[in-house]
Amino acid sequence: MNNEVIQTLMNHRSYRKYAARPVEPDKLRLIAEVAQAAPSWVNGQQMTIIAVRQEERKERLAALSGNQRHVAEAPVFLVFCLDFYRTKLACEREGKPYEAARDVDALLVGTADAGIAMGNAIAAAESLGLGIIPIGGIRRNTGAVIELLELPEYVFPVAGLCIGYPDEELPKKPRLPLEAVFHEERYNRDTEGYIEQYNAAFREYLQAAGQTERDWSAVIAHFYSLNPQYGDAGRTLPQQGFTCDNLEK
Repeated sequence: MNNEVIQTLMNHRSYRKYAARPVEPDKLRLIAEVAQAAPSWVNGQQMTIIAVRQEERKERLAALSGNQRHVAEAPVFLVFCLDFYRTKLACEREGKPYEAARDVDALLVGTADAGIAMGNAIAAAESLGLGIIPIGGIRRNTGAVIELLELPEYVFPVAGLCIGYPDEELPKKPRLPLEAVFHEERYNRDTEGYIEQYNAAFREYLQAAGQTERDWSAVIAHFYSLNPQYGDAGRTLPQQGFTCDNLEK
């Protein structure tokens, strides 16, 4: 049952080093078209992609993303945004009020739409021989990103994506056992053994890559215990119109 699509998806790597070779405009446009072809809630297409190639702008985004040099060094950096600005325009055109931004579900919908589109973009880029790495750090300083990219109301940066031709060889990073993430009929909370099993595989992967051996669980626990609030979204979401003020008390 294997095919080229599955092989491309299963062969994923996250690259941080790129060759000094531009991404062809026709390939970039094709990646955007494939991303747009992804499904979306009520066909609202609540996402926007902003391609950044200008060096100074990439340098700024790299700094705002936590000084991640690969953001600046990648030939192209895509910013995926949840986007209800067009939804507001559609409501105005039809003489209807736009109230959905008061509901936290708008954030779930827009983030899901942007994530599904990014998944399509990743698959398309990798099928064309390009390398990628998603950048969640774009949410560290969303206020400055919003200003830099001139995002209108009801638009919010969700994640970035470096794209370029890889300039390094990487081993395939192992994943959790499938049973830890794929449950049938109901959620299975008994996953401690799978985490222990994955810790061993993760240490082996790091050792082969010449990196300091650490347990996966230790890495995750360290990150989430030290980052109770990641970035400034709590302040900038309301500024962009996402008040979420109709939550039940």
